[in-house]
Amino acid sequence: MRFSKMHGIGNDYIYVDSTAEKIDDPAALARAVSDRHTAIGGDGLILIGSPTSGTKAHASMRIFNADGSEAQMCGNGIRCVAKFVVDRGISAANPLRIETGRGVLETKWWTAPDGLVSEVEVDMGEPILGAAAVGAQWQGVKESDRIVARPWTDAMWCDALAGVGIPAGIPSAIDWLKSAGVEDVATVVSMGNPHIVFWCSDLAKVPLESIGVAIERHVFFPQRINVHFVQVLNRRELRMRTWERGSGITLACGTGASAVCVAGVLEGRSDRAVRIHLPGGELSLRWDELDERVRMRGSAVHVFDGEWDRAKVSVLDVAE
Repeated sequence: MRFSKMHGIGNDYIYVDSTAEKIDDPAALARAVSDRHTAIGGDGLILIGSPTSGTKAHASMRIFNADGSEAQMCGNGIRCVAKFVVDRGISAANPLRIETGRGVLETKWWTAPDGLVSEVEVDMGEPILGAAAVGAQWQGVKESDRIVARPWTDAMWCDALAGVGIPAGIPSAIDWLKSAGVEDVATVVSMGNPHIVFWCSDLAKVPLESIGVAIERHVFFPQRINVHFVQVLNRRELRMRTWERGSGITLACGTGASAVCVAGVLEGRSDRAVRIHLPGGELSLRWDELDERVRMRGSAVHVFDGEWDRAKVSVLDVAE
């Protein structure tokens, strides 16, 4: 099976042209190829295919996280799909429309001096804010209500930790909250996949490796959720770290950055146009006031091409 390794500011996936390769079990393949020690290594698998008839899209994409679960959308991934489609001559349309789990999204692309796509802007669509629509079952919140700056108490932090088997005595399990300056509110936004946003004054002191999975699997989110901690540098500049459901800590998250942009505006913390710093690089975001759509611009990088031995899939799946 031929594949390409690509990344958008460090959010790396294995890309496969599903029009040329037959993929019987993409979930198993995602688990196998994503392992960073025994395989190619990545945050997951993205299949690039032909669009559904009548959609007026130029290509389609399906996203599978490192644990095999399927995601509806990936902001960094769609930029790389646009690069793949244009660089390989599948389509030269600009704007280029890509069919995703969230519908058909429009991308605009720019090339580097070598003629290959280097940057892509994605119309991420309108944010989804109702509790039921974002897949949240938040105690005391009606299905139609927005979850914006809702209280998130010490007891809720401890409940989240207990839910994944981490001892949750107060205050020992949550001493980091004060040192990191984590505020006691949270906002939930969906960009086709759900995100929860917390605000803090010192990102470096957030123990994301333990708290991320605890919030991802909190009882409020039966379909799990992506977790972001954000530090406001000024009204036009933010810094964030991400725990992605099904993949863990990642260097970047495009849908997450889009959700953070929306959350910042809703809570009055930032302007509608912001630059967001992530561990893997920077993204430019704007939530347009006229059409309420979020637009994201960032890089798309091809790392290498290779071949994968299909026989390894079943062997690694049994080992797991």
